[in-house]
Amino acid sequence: MITTHVFIAVSLDGYIARENDDIDWLLQRDDPTEDHGYEAFIADKEWIVMGRGSYEKVLSFDTWPYDRPVLVLSRQLANTPVPEALKGKVQFSHRTPTEVLDDLAAQNVHRVYLDGGQVMQSFLREGLVADMVITTVPVLLGSGKSLFGSLPQDIDLTLVSSHSFPSGLVQSHYRLKS
Repeated sequence: MITTHVFIAVSLDGYIARENDDIDWLLQRDDPTEDHGYEAFIADKEWIVMGRGSYEKVLSFDTWPYDRPVLVLSRQLANTPVPEALKGKVQFSHRTPTEVLDDLAAQNVHRVYLDGGQVMQSFLREGLVADMVITTVPVLLGSGKSLFGSLPQDIDLTLVSSHSFPSGLVQSHYRLKS
């Protein structure tokens, strides 16, 4: 069975980025001496599924940070060629969350990292998220891109663990109730 997992940071007031996709507020607070668990989280994930916004943000980094295949869900990019430097590393698709998981399951994939607000929200709305690790950053942005957006109904969660860091970050691991 294939499962999807979220690892994401959010401001105290619930935003994952500013309206212009800027995440400087997050990068400024990243303490390299603290282990926030990303390496342990990603270790057993076979694929990364992200949206166009996350993909474009990652393209602005100095180097491509992923050593796993990445599927970018985007209607805009679906019929465009993958940049030469990312061939074999990235694929574009406009398929639905259920179709994506069916495609990956057919490739014997078991665990997928969902990256980006819109993608996470679309999988969450369809009940396709197993768990979420959410790191809350002690900053109020006032506005921006909401972590969850609007939801068609309540989604019940079980707190698995919570940990605070000297930098003030608080990380909570939630499992979705089925």
